[in-house]
Amino acid sequence: MNEIVLGIDQHVERAAAQARTVIDLFDVDDTRAYLLHDFVDNPEGASVTQVDAVKRAQERLEDAGVVVELREGSGDPAESILETASEFDADAICVAGRNRSPAGKVLFGSVTQSVVLNTDRPVLICSEAETA
Repeated sequence: MNEIVLGIDQHVERAAAQARTVIDLFDVDDTRAYLLHDFVDNPEGASVTQVDAVKRAQERLEDAGVVVELREGSGDPAESILETASEFDADAICVAGRNRSPAGKVLFGSVTQSVVLNTDRPVLICSEAETA
């Protein structure tokens, strides 16, 4: 079975693109997707089941026949993604890239860059343009 960790942020279109990428690249009947949303700041105590982007990805994946498990983390999103991938011995990690200025990357860091540089697992990077 293919074990894939999807690091899902708040952006619904990026989550839909991630789901489409997994559906297109893996045998959906032999794939388990772990949808991880990291709450960097969660004073209201929200649950991963309340995140619209997670719900969209879950719906698309399950409609295609992929087994889905929801996970949540807190703190540094890149660390949560890497820890989850390690926990489940994932075959791949799927993240969504964003257009960011060079200054934005320096000031705020890049989850995608951190994941790519700190894992030996394949990392799929997809964009919103893939949702069509």
